[in-house]
Amino acid sequence: MKITVVGMGYVGLSLAALLARRHSVCCLDIAEKKVDMVNRRLSPINEPELEKYLAEEELELVATLDDVTAFNGADYVIIATPTDYDPERNAFDTLTVERSIAKAAKFAPQAAVVIKSTVPVGFTAAMQKKFNMGSLFFSPEFLREGRALHDNLYPSRIIVGGQCEKAAAFAEILRLASLKGDVPILLTGSSEAEAIKLFANTYLALRVAFFNELDTYAELRGLNTRQIIDGVCLDGRIGSHYNNPSFGYGGYCLPKDTKQLRANFEGVPANLIQAIVDANRTRKDHIAERIIAKAPRVVGIYRLTMKTGSDNFRQSAIQGVMKRLKGRGIEVVVFEPTLREEEFFRSRVLRDLEEFKRLSDLILVNRNDGALDDVAHKIYSRDLFGRD
Repeated sequence: MKITVVGMGYVGLSLAALLARRHSVCCLDIAEKKVDMVNRRLSPINEPELEKYLAEEELELVATLDDVTAFNGADYVIIATPTDYDPERNAFDTLTVERSIAKAAKFAPQAAVVIKSTVPVGFTAAMQKKFNMGSLFFSPEFLREGRALHDNLYPSRIIVGGQCEKAAAFAEILRLASLKGDVPILLTGSSEAEAIKLFANTYLALRVAFFNELDTYAELRGLNTRQIIDGVCLDGRIGSHYNNPSFGYGGYCLPKDTKQLRANFEGVPANLIQAIVDANRTRKDHIAERIIAKAPRVVGIYRLTMKTGSDNFRQSAIQGVMKRLKGRGIEVVVFEPTLREEEFFRSRVLRDLEEFKRLSDLILVNRNDGALDDVAHKIYSRDLFGRD
């Protein structure tokens, strides 16, 4: 079976690698460097498990820049292109997804098309009507950046927004490609599958916001945050996971998905979704004010990335704090090994860790990794558990 994957971000590439053990997979992307790296079995994203998998597994996998080569003869087309949130339109920018659907309709009309990109509720149904495509489905992904391949190999669930034979067949393709014996499979309507994705990520954002507000309260009242969290989480209904305070939720998914869900709530009586978005802004305001109160001359930002082992820092919460500090006239320097530029938003990027430590009066650390133990007196962090 030939499967075409459009887009080689962490979603598309991890899916392509997963499926290429059993099927012929062709990846389509617009970045020549990415295409070249994948054809040389190198990963264009920083994920050790994926890098090892590409290098060592027997995979029937090729990458191309050419539409015809990619789509020709495809049985399934998986679309995993970016859908950034557009604040002016108050919605995701789905242009790359629509263009990919149009190409599939033109070059592979026989193929079933599966959208993996996150989209607004109702988008797939609208595209089915626009392109007159019965075999167009939405299938949400539930992957962690830096662990995308692992989460595809051992999925928590497989959901396909289609209740027909081809949708069920795609779910089975994903199940057979995984290494997990018993994977829950749910076939739903397309709009319900879209809602599942947005509500799941918004719940995760809610959990982050809850423990951050707990931490803010404890910090300002002089209480031991760790003791409170440990006690709260002994309740089995709450659990001791996803409870480590941070500077706010960030990354590629949670900020944009919560805002998209908020937009989908137009005309629906609700308070909670807006509150989650507001809580994240308030948390970054609070962190910035705590730093400003210490009157540092130079603040060091230790790593822009959100998660340990990831090279992705899109919309990381620490950037929001950084911008607030710069707005108050505080000099900011950045230590981020994945950056090749000399500046990041007009702040100096330092590559010498010792120089970074020396220049910084105070160092902002979202997640500790032990590299700054010798300057612990300079660190401001809310990381209590040493994990994401």
